[in-house]
Amino acid sequence: MATDTETAPGRDAGGKDDGGTGVFEAHRPFLTGVAYRMLGRVADAEDVVQEAWLRWSAAERADIREPRAYLVRITTRLAIDRLRQVQSRREAYVGPWLPEPVVTDFGPTVPDTAERAVLADSVSLAVLVVLESLSPLERAVFVLREAFGFPYAEIAATLDRSEAAVRQLAGRARRHVDEGRPRYDVDPAERRDLTERFLAAAAGGDLDGLLALLAPDVRLVGDSGGKSKAPLRVVESADKVGRFLCAVAGKTPAPATYRTAEVNGAPAVLVSLGGKLDSVFQVDIVDGRIQCVYIVRNPDKLLGLEP
Repeated sequence: MATDTETAPGRDAGGKDDGGTGVFEAHRPFLTGVAYRMLGRVADAEDVVQEAWLRWSAAERADIREPRAYLVRITTRLAIDRLRQVQSRREAYVGPWLPEPVVTDFGPTVPDTAERAVLADSVSLAVLVVLESLSPLERAVFVLREAFGFPYAEIAATLDRSEAAVRQLAGRARRHVDEGRPRYDVDPAERRDLTERFLAAAAGGDLDGLLALLAPDVRLVGDSGGKSKAPLRVVESADKVGRFLCAVAGKTPAPATYRTAEVNGAPAVLVSLGGKLDSVFQVDIVDGRIQCVYIVRNPDKLLGLEP
């Protein structure tokens, strides 16, 4: 987990009182990362972090010995409340719901390869989709423990639960995630190669090329929110997914432009029409074959990826 360089609460590096702004801003990226993994939507995460700022700015900071722990506690509890509020909104969502894709760049603050892998996995579309099946408390424990390596005792203090209860929640959440998305390791170079081959076959309407890449039981999940064209149900089997992608390629108006970017910790294909981002494709890989294809076409979820 990336560490922050902290000064005394409420003071800048020169010792001058800055109203706590400097301390909070130093932690903002980390807090946003926690909130996004909890909520799966950038706007909701930013709202939660802004509310955390309001709580922080009104607090008696002279009594706060550990700003990071205090801010994580506020942010996590606010995210739990927001998650409970948005669950009904997601139940009424048109078609499958996918998290909002975000460009991931952990930068030089996360130099360790293993740590990068953990952070990338915790923000992957596949994991975030599985997290939707967890209770808000289970999700909070999973994010703090699995993504950021928080000790059980610190999570217990954050959630105002006993350490034994937190361990139980963590075990239950881990089992759900493992059942919903079995863990597997994919070499980054292999993932890039398969993503590029998928792009070439899909854009060219090459059914045989697609079938050579797709697992027999592959699934295609499309998220449009009813605001653009995408399957309203999950498409299953290599033949159906391949034919669907070829049909999409045949109907895509020219000129379409394609580019790859790291999205949610893995390569993704960004498709633009007329200079505007139209959709994001990403694939999950198991044993060298594409196991799942994710397509995000809800325009509200693509705003953050626009150049």
